[in-house]
Amino acid sequence: MVRCGGALLRRYGNFIDDLRLYVKGGTGGMGYPRLGGEGGRGGDVWFVARESLTLKSIKARYPQKRFVAGTGANSSVKALKGEKGEDCEVHVPPGISILDDDGKKIGELNGAGERFLAARGGLGGSLVTNFLPCKGQRRIVHLDLKLIADVGLVGFPNAGKSSLLSKISQAKPEIANYAFTTVQPELGKIMYEDFKQVDVSGFQLSNNTQFRTAFETILLLTKPNGDEAAGLSFAGKYLRHIHLSFKELELYNEELLTKPALLAINKMDLPCAKDNLNELMKQLQNPEDFLHLLEEEVIPKNTIDFRDIIPISAYTGEGIDELKASVRRSLDEEAEQENEEYQKKKLLLLHSSGGQLNKG
Repeated sequence: MVRCGGALLRRYGNFIDDLRLYVKGGTGGMGYPRLGGEGGRGGDVWFVARESLTLKSIKARYPQKRFVAGTGANSSVKALKGEKGEDCEVHVPPGISILDDDGKKIGELNGAGERFLAARGGLGGSLVTNFLPCKGQRRIVHLDLKLIADVGLVGFPNAGKSSLLSKISQAKPEIANYAFTTVQPELGKIMYEDFKQVDVSGFQLSNNTQFRTAFETILLLTKPNGDEAAGLSFAGKYLRHIHLSFKELELYNEELLTKPALLAINKMDLPCAKDNLNELMKQLQNPEDFLHLLEEEVIPKNTIDFRDIIPISAYTGEGIDELKASVRRSLDEEAEQENEEYQKKKLLLLHSSGGQLNKG
């Protein structure tokens, strides 16, 4: 799997997370009708996962983005069975999904050394094909990078993701007071005193979001917004913002709503923020009581139970230490739970093996 940062921190200004390639298997070799000889099969195109690669480096090395395998050898008097054409191996980074040109997932490579057959070579000429060779498979594929992060920092434009990321880690993202600053993924690491490192990937929610980032814990960042949904109270607008975030995550992948989640409420330095927070906290205790105030299209089928709700100010630094502690606590609890489940499965397997031995 690909972790978020090779160095301590990196800013991906021209980050590439999707690459379109043309792949073609080799054509088979000619058969030899007079002696019944069979031509060699065309070579195959393989994607092979290898560490220390990026999609950007592939694009730079192969600007044509075309990969064609070798043609099979013709059958001859000296070699009635022609040799197979040379395979074409394309080294790609681990942690990618492979999609066809219609967007359908056809494979994935998660670890170094894993292989995927991208295009099969054509059959050599033989009696079945009237000794004529077959062309190799050809198609357009997309390599879709899945960044693996411990924490996915998600939020709508102008919620303060860049400011928060710069506070909780040493990342230096672009920060500006306008929407759509962070179109590209922002990557950083939270460093703890015991040398534990937590990878954070920040990206924005929008109607056209493509979540290519896999993560273990959701950190939803929201802020008061008085410009939308007229008629709602301030806290009601806040609650609408949270439900809209749920809906966006749900539309992409419902599985995201099963992840452990934390809620960071930003911009607590604004006037009346604490009073509005108290009203919001009451609504979050029974959010279903307020759903009738929202438009049907923003109501998700399922909601997230937040493990922790932390009021913060990315501007003043208020609540940042509490947020970092909450992130660490959530990840540690999740790791402990996974370890317990693993030990239980291991114990069940031992009992099952022991029972089979006794029967024998």
